[in-house]
Amino acid sequence: MVAYTPPGWPAGVHPPGSEEFESTAVAWLLDVVPPDYRLHGVLRRYPIALAALARYHSKACVEGAREGYRAARTELDALPPHAIDTVLAAYRKEGARLAATARAVGLVERALRGETFTPKMPREGTPTGRPRPGKDLAPAVTQEGAQTEEPREGARTGQARRGNKIKS
Repeated sequence: MVAYTPPGWPAGVHPPGSEEFESTAVAWLLDVVPPDYRLHGVLRRYPIALAALARYHSKACVEGAREGYRAARTELDALPPHAIDTVLAAYRKEGARLAATARAVGLVERALRGETFTPKMPREGTPTGRPRPGKDLAPAVTQEGAQTEEPREGARTGQARRGNKIKS
């Protein structure tokens, strides 16, 4: 049986409960933290300690990227505007990558502490952003006379309602 891994689980880390989980988790976590952390044998012996350090490190990286993004326009005022825009784009891209890594570190740490993950089933009535077939769709007639399905009035489609307008 293959163990479930939640969305955001890092590639290359075997699922929790598998024979190679801990060794692949340690290798991945050591890639997340600065290289000098490899010099500390205690972090290899106690993967939970490594995961905690990786959590703090990755959180600090995210915060650093956010702070740099906020200050870029004022700190880099000597650069031409197109260069600042390019720097901001790099911050956005790297910030998203760093945030995903921080979330993945959290998942690995939780698994190392023994937490098991189970897939979540959507609850009935929970908006998913898409109409529910057969429930939120009503037949409509196009100008050509063909029947199609359109969202019913008040159906949960994931879009904000804009008042109760009467359609003609």
